[in-house]
Amino acid sequence: MADPKPLPFIYQFISGAVAGVSEILVMYPLDVVKTRQQLDSTNATKGTLNCIRTIIKDEGFSRLYKGISAPILMEAPKRATKFAANDEWGKIYRSFFGVSTMNQPLAVLTGATAGATESFVVVPFELVKIRLQDKTTKFNGMGEVVKDIVQRNGVLGLYKGLESTLWRHIWWNAGYFGLIHQVRGLMPKPKDSTQKTLIDLTCGTIGGTFGTILNTPFDVVKSRIQAGSARYKWTYPSLLVVAREEGFAALYKGFIPKVLRLGPGGGILLVVFTTCMDFFRTMRDGKELKDKPLK
Repeated sequence: MADPKPLPFIYQFISGAVAGVSEILVMYPLDVVKTRQQLDSTNATKGTLNCIRTIIKDEGFSRLYKGISAPILMEAPKRATKFAANDEWGKIYRSFFGVSTMNQPLAVLTGATAGATESFVVVPFELVKIRLQDKTTKFNGMGEVVKDIVQRNGVLGLYKGLESTLWRHIWWNAGYFGLIHQVRGLMPKPKDSTQKTLIDLTCGTIGGTFGTILNTPFDVVKSRIQAGSARYKWTYPSLLVVAREEGFAALYKGFIPKVLRLGPGGGILLVVFTTCMDFFRTMRDGKELKDKPLK
């Protein structure tokens, strides 16, 4: 399948931003549940539905959207960077390796590099979100969290957990974009826009699910590192600590709400992103045709 017509960076950025905000508005409560389960080392928050009921009963429905301001502000640059970086790195790697179209190894490599790029944008927002989602939080909003972090640790304190975030995003994006490329190659060519949307939704959901399977252990330790626990400092040693003290299954705490979010969420991301990109391609093609001089 031929690669779609490339567009300038700004169109990729806008499309990624719209896709990210769309996904977070629909799926955010599952992210709150996921974080609660990952921070719980006593196994008190068992079951996704039970956790949701407990939060609503004890803290009110609005708590399911606690800390959403940070992700909303984050989603536009985060997802925009994800898709734009994936496209731009794809161009670089295709040129470097001398291939005209994307292949499976390049899709994985491009996704991993895009994930690493995305991490530098994400870390401060993720840190604030984790601090607000923690059940024991003393903060009421983003400003309070940022002020506390800067006062205690300086501006660089906002990048606590960068190393673990890098690994989380490298693994997820490698699985997500790599599998999307693989699944798309197995799909029939869409006959209309409805079939194209269904194919994108299927590819994105499968890619999001696979990426989540790969990166959940890294997400668990990232949440604990950013929550402020002195016991967790570096990713791979922290993986061993959790597995040794709580069992291997503890590395997949929060997996159900996470995969329920990022499986369908990955589908939403891809559908909205490709729809926006197709809109911009149509708009540019129409403008180029209009501006073309008549002979």
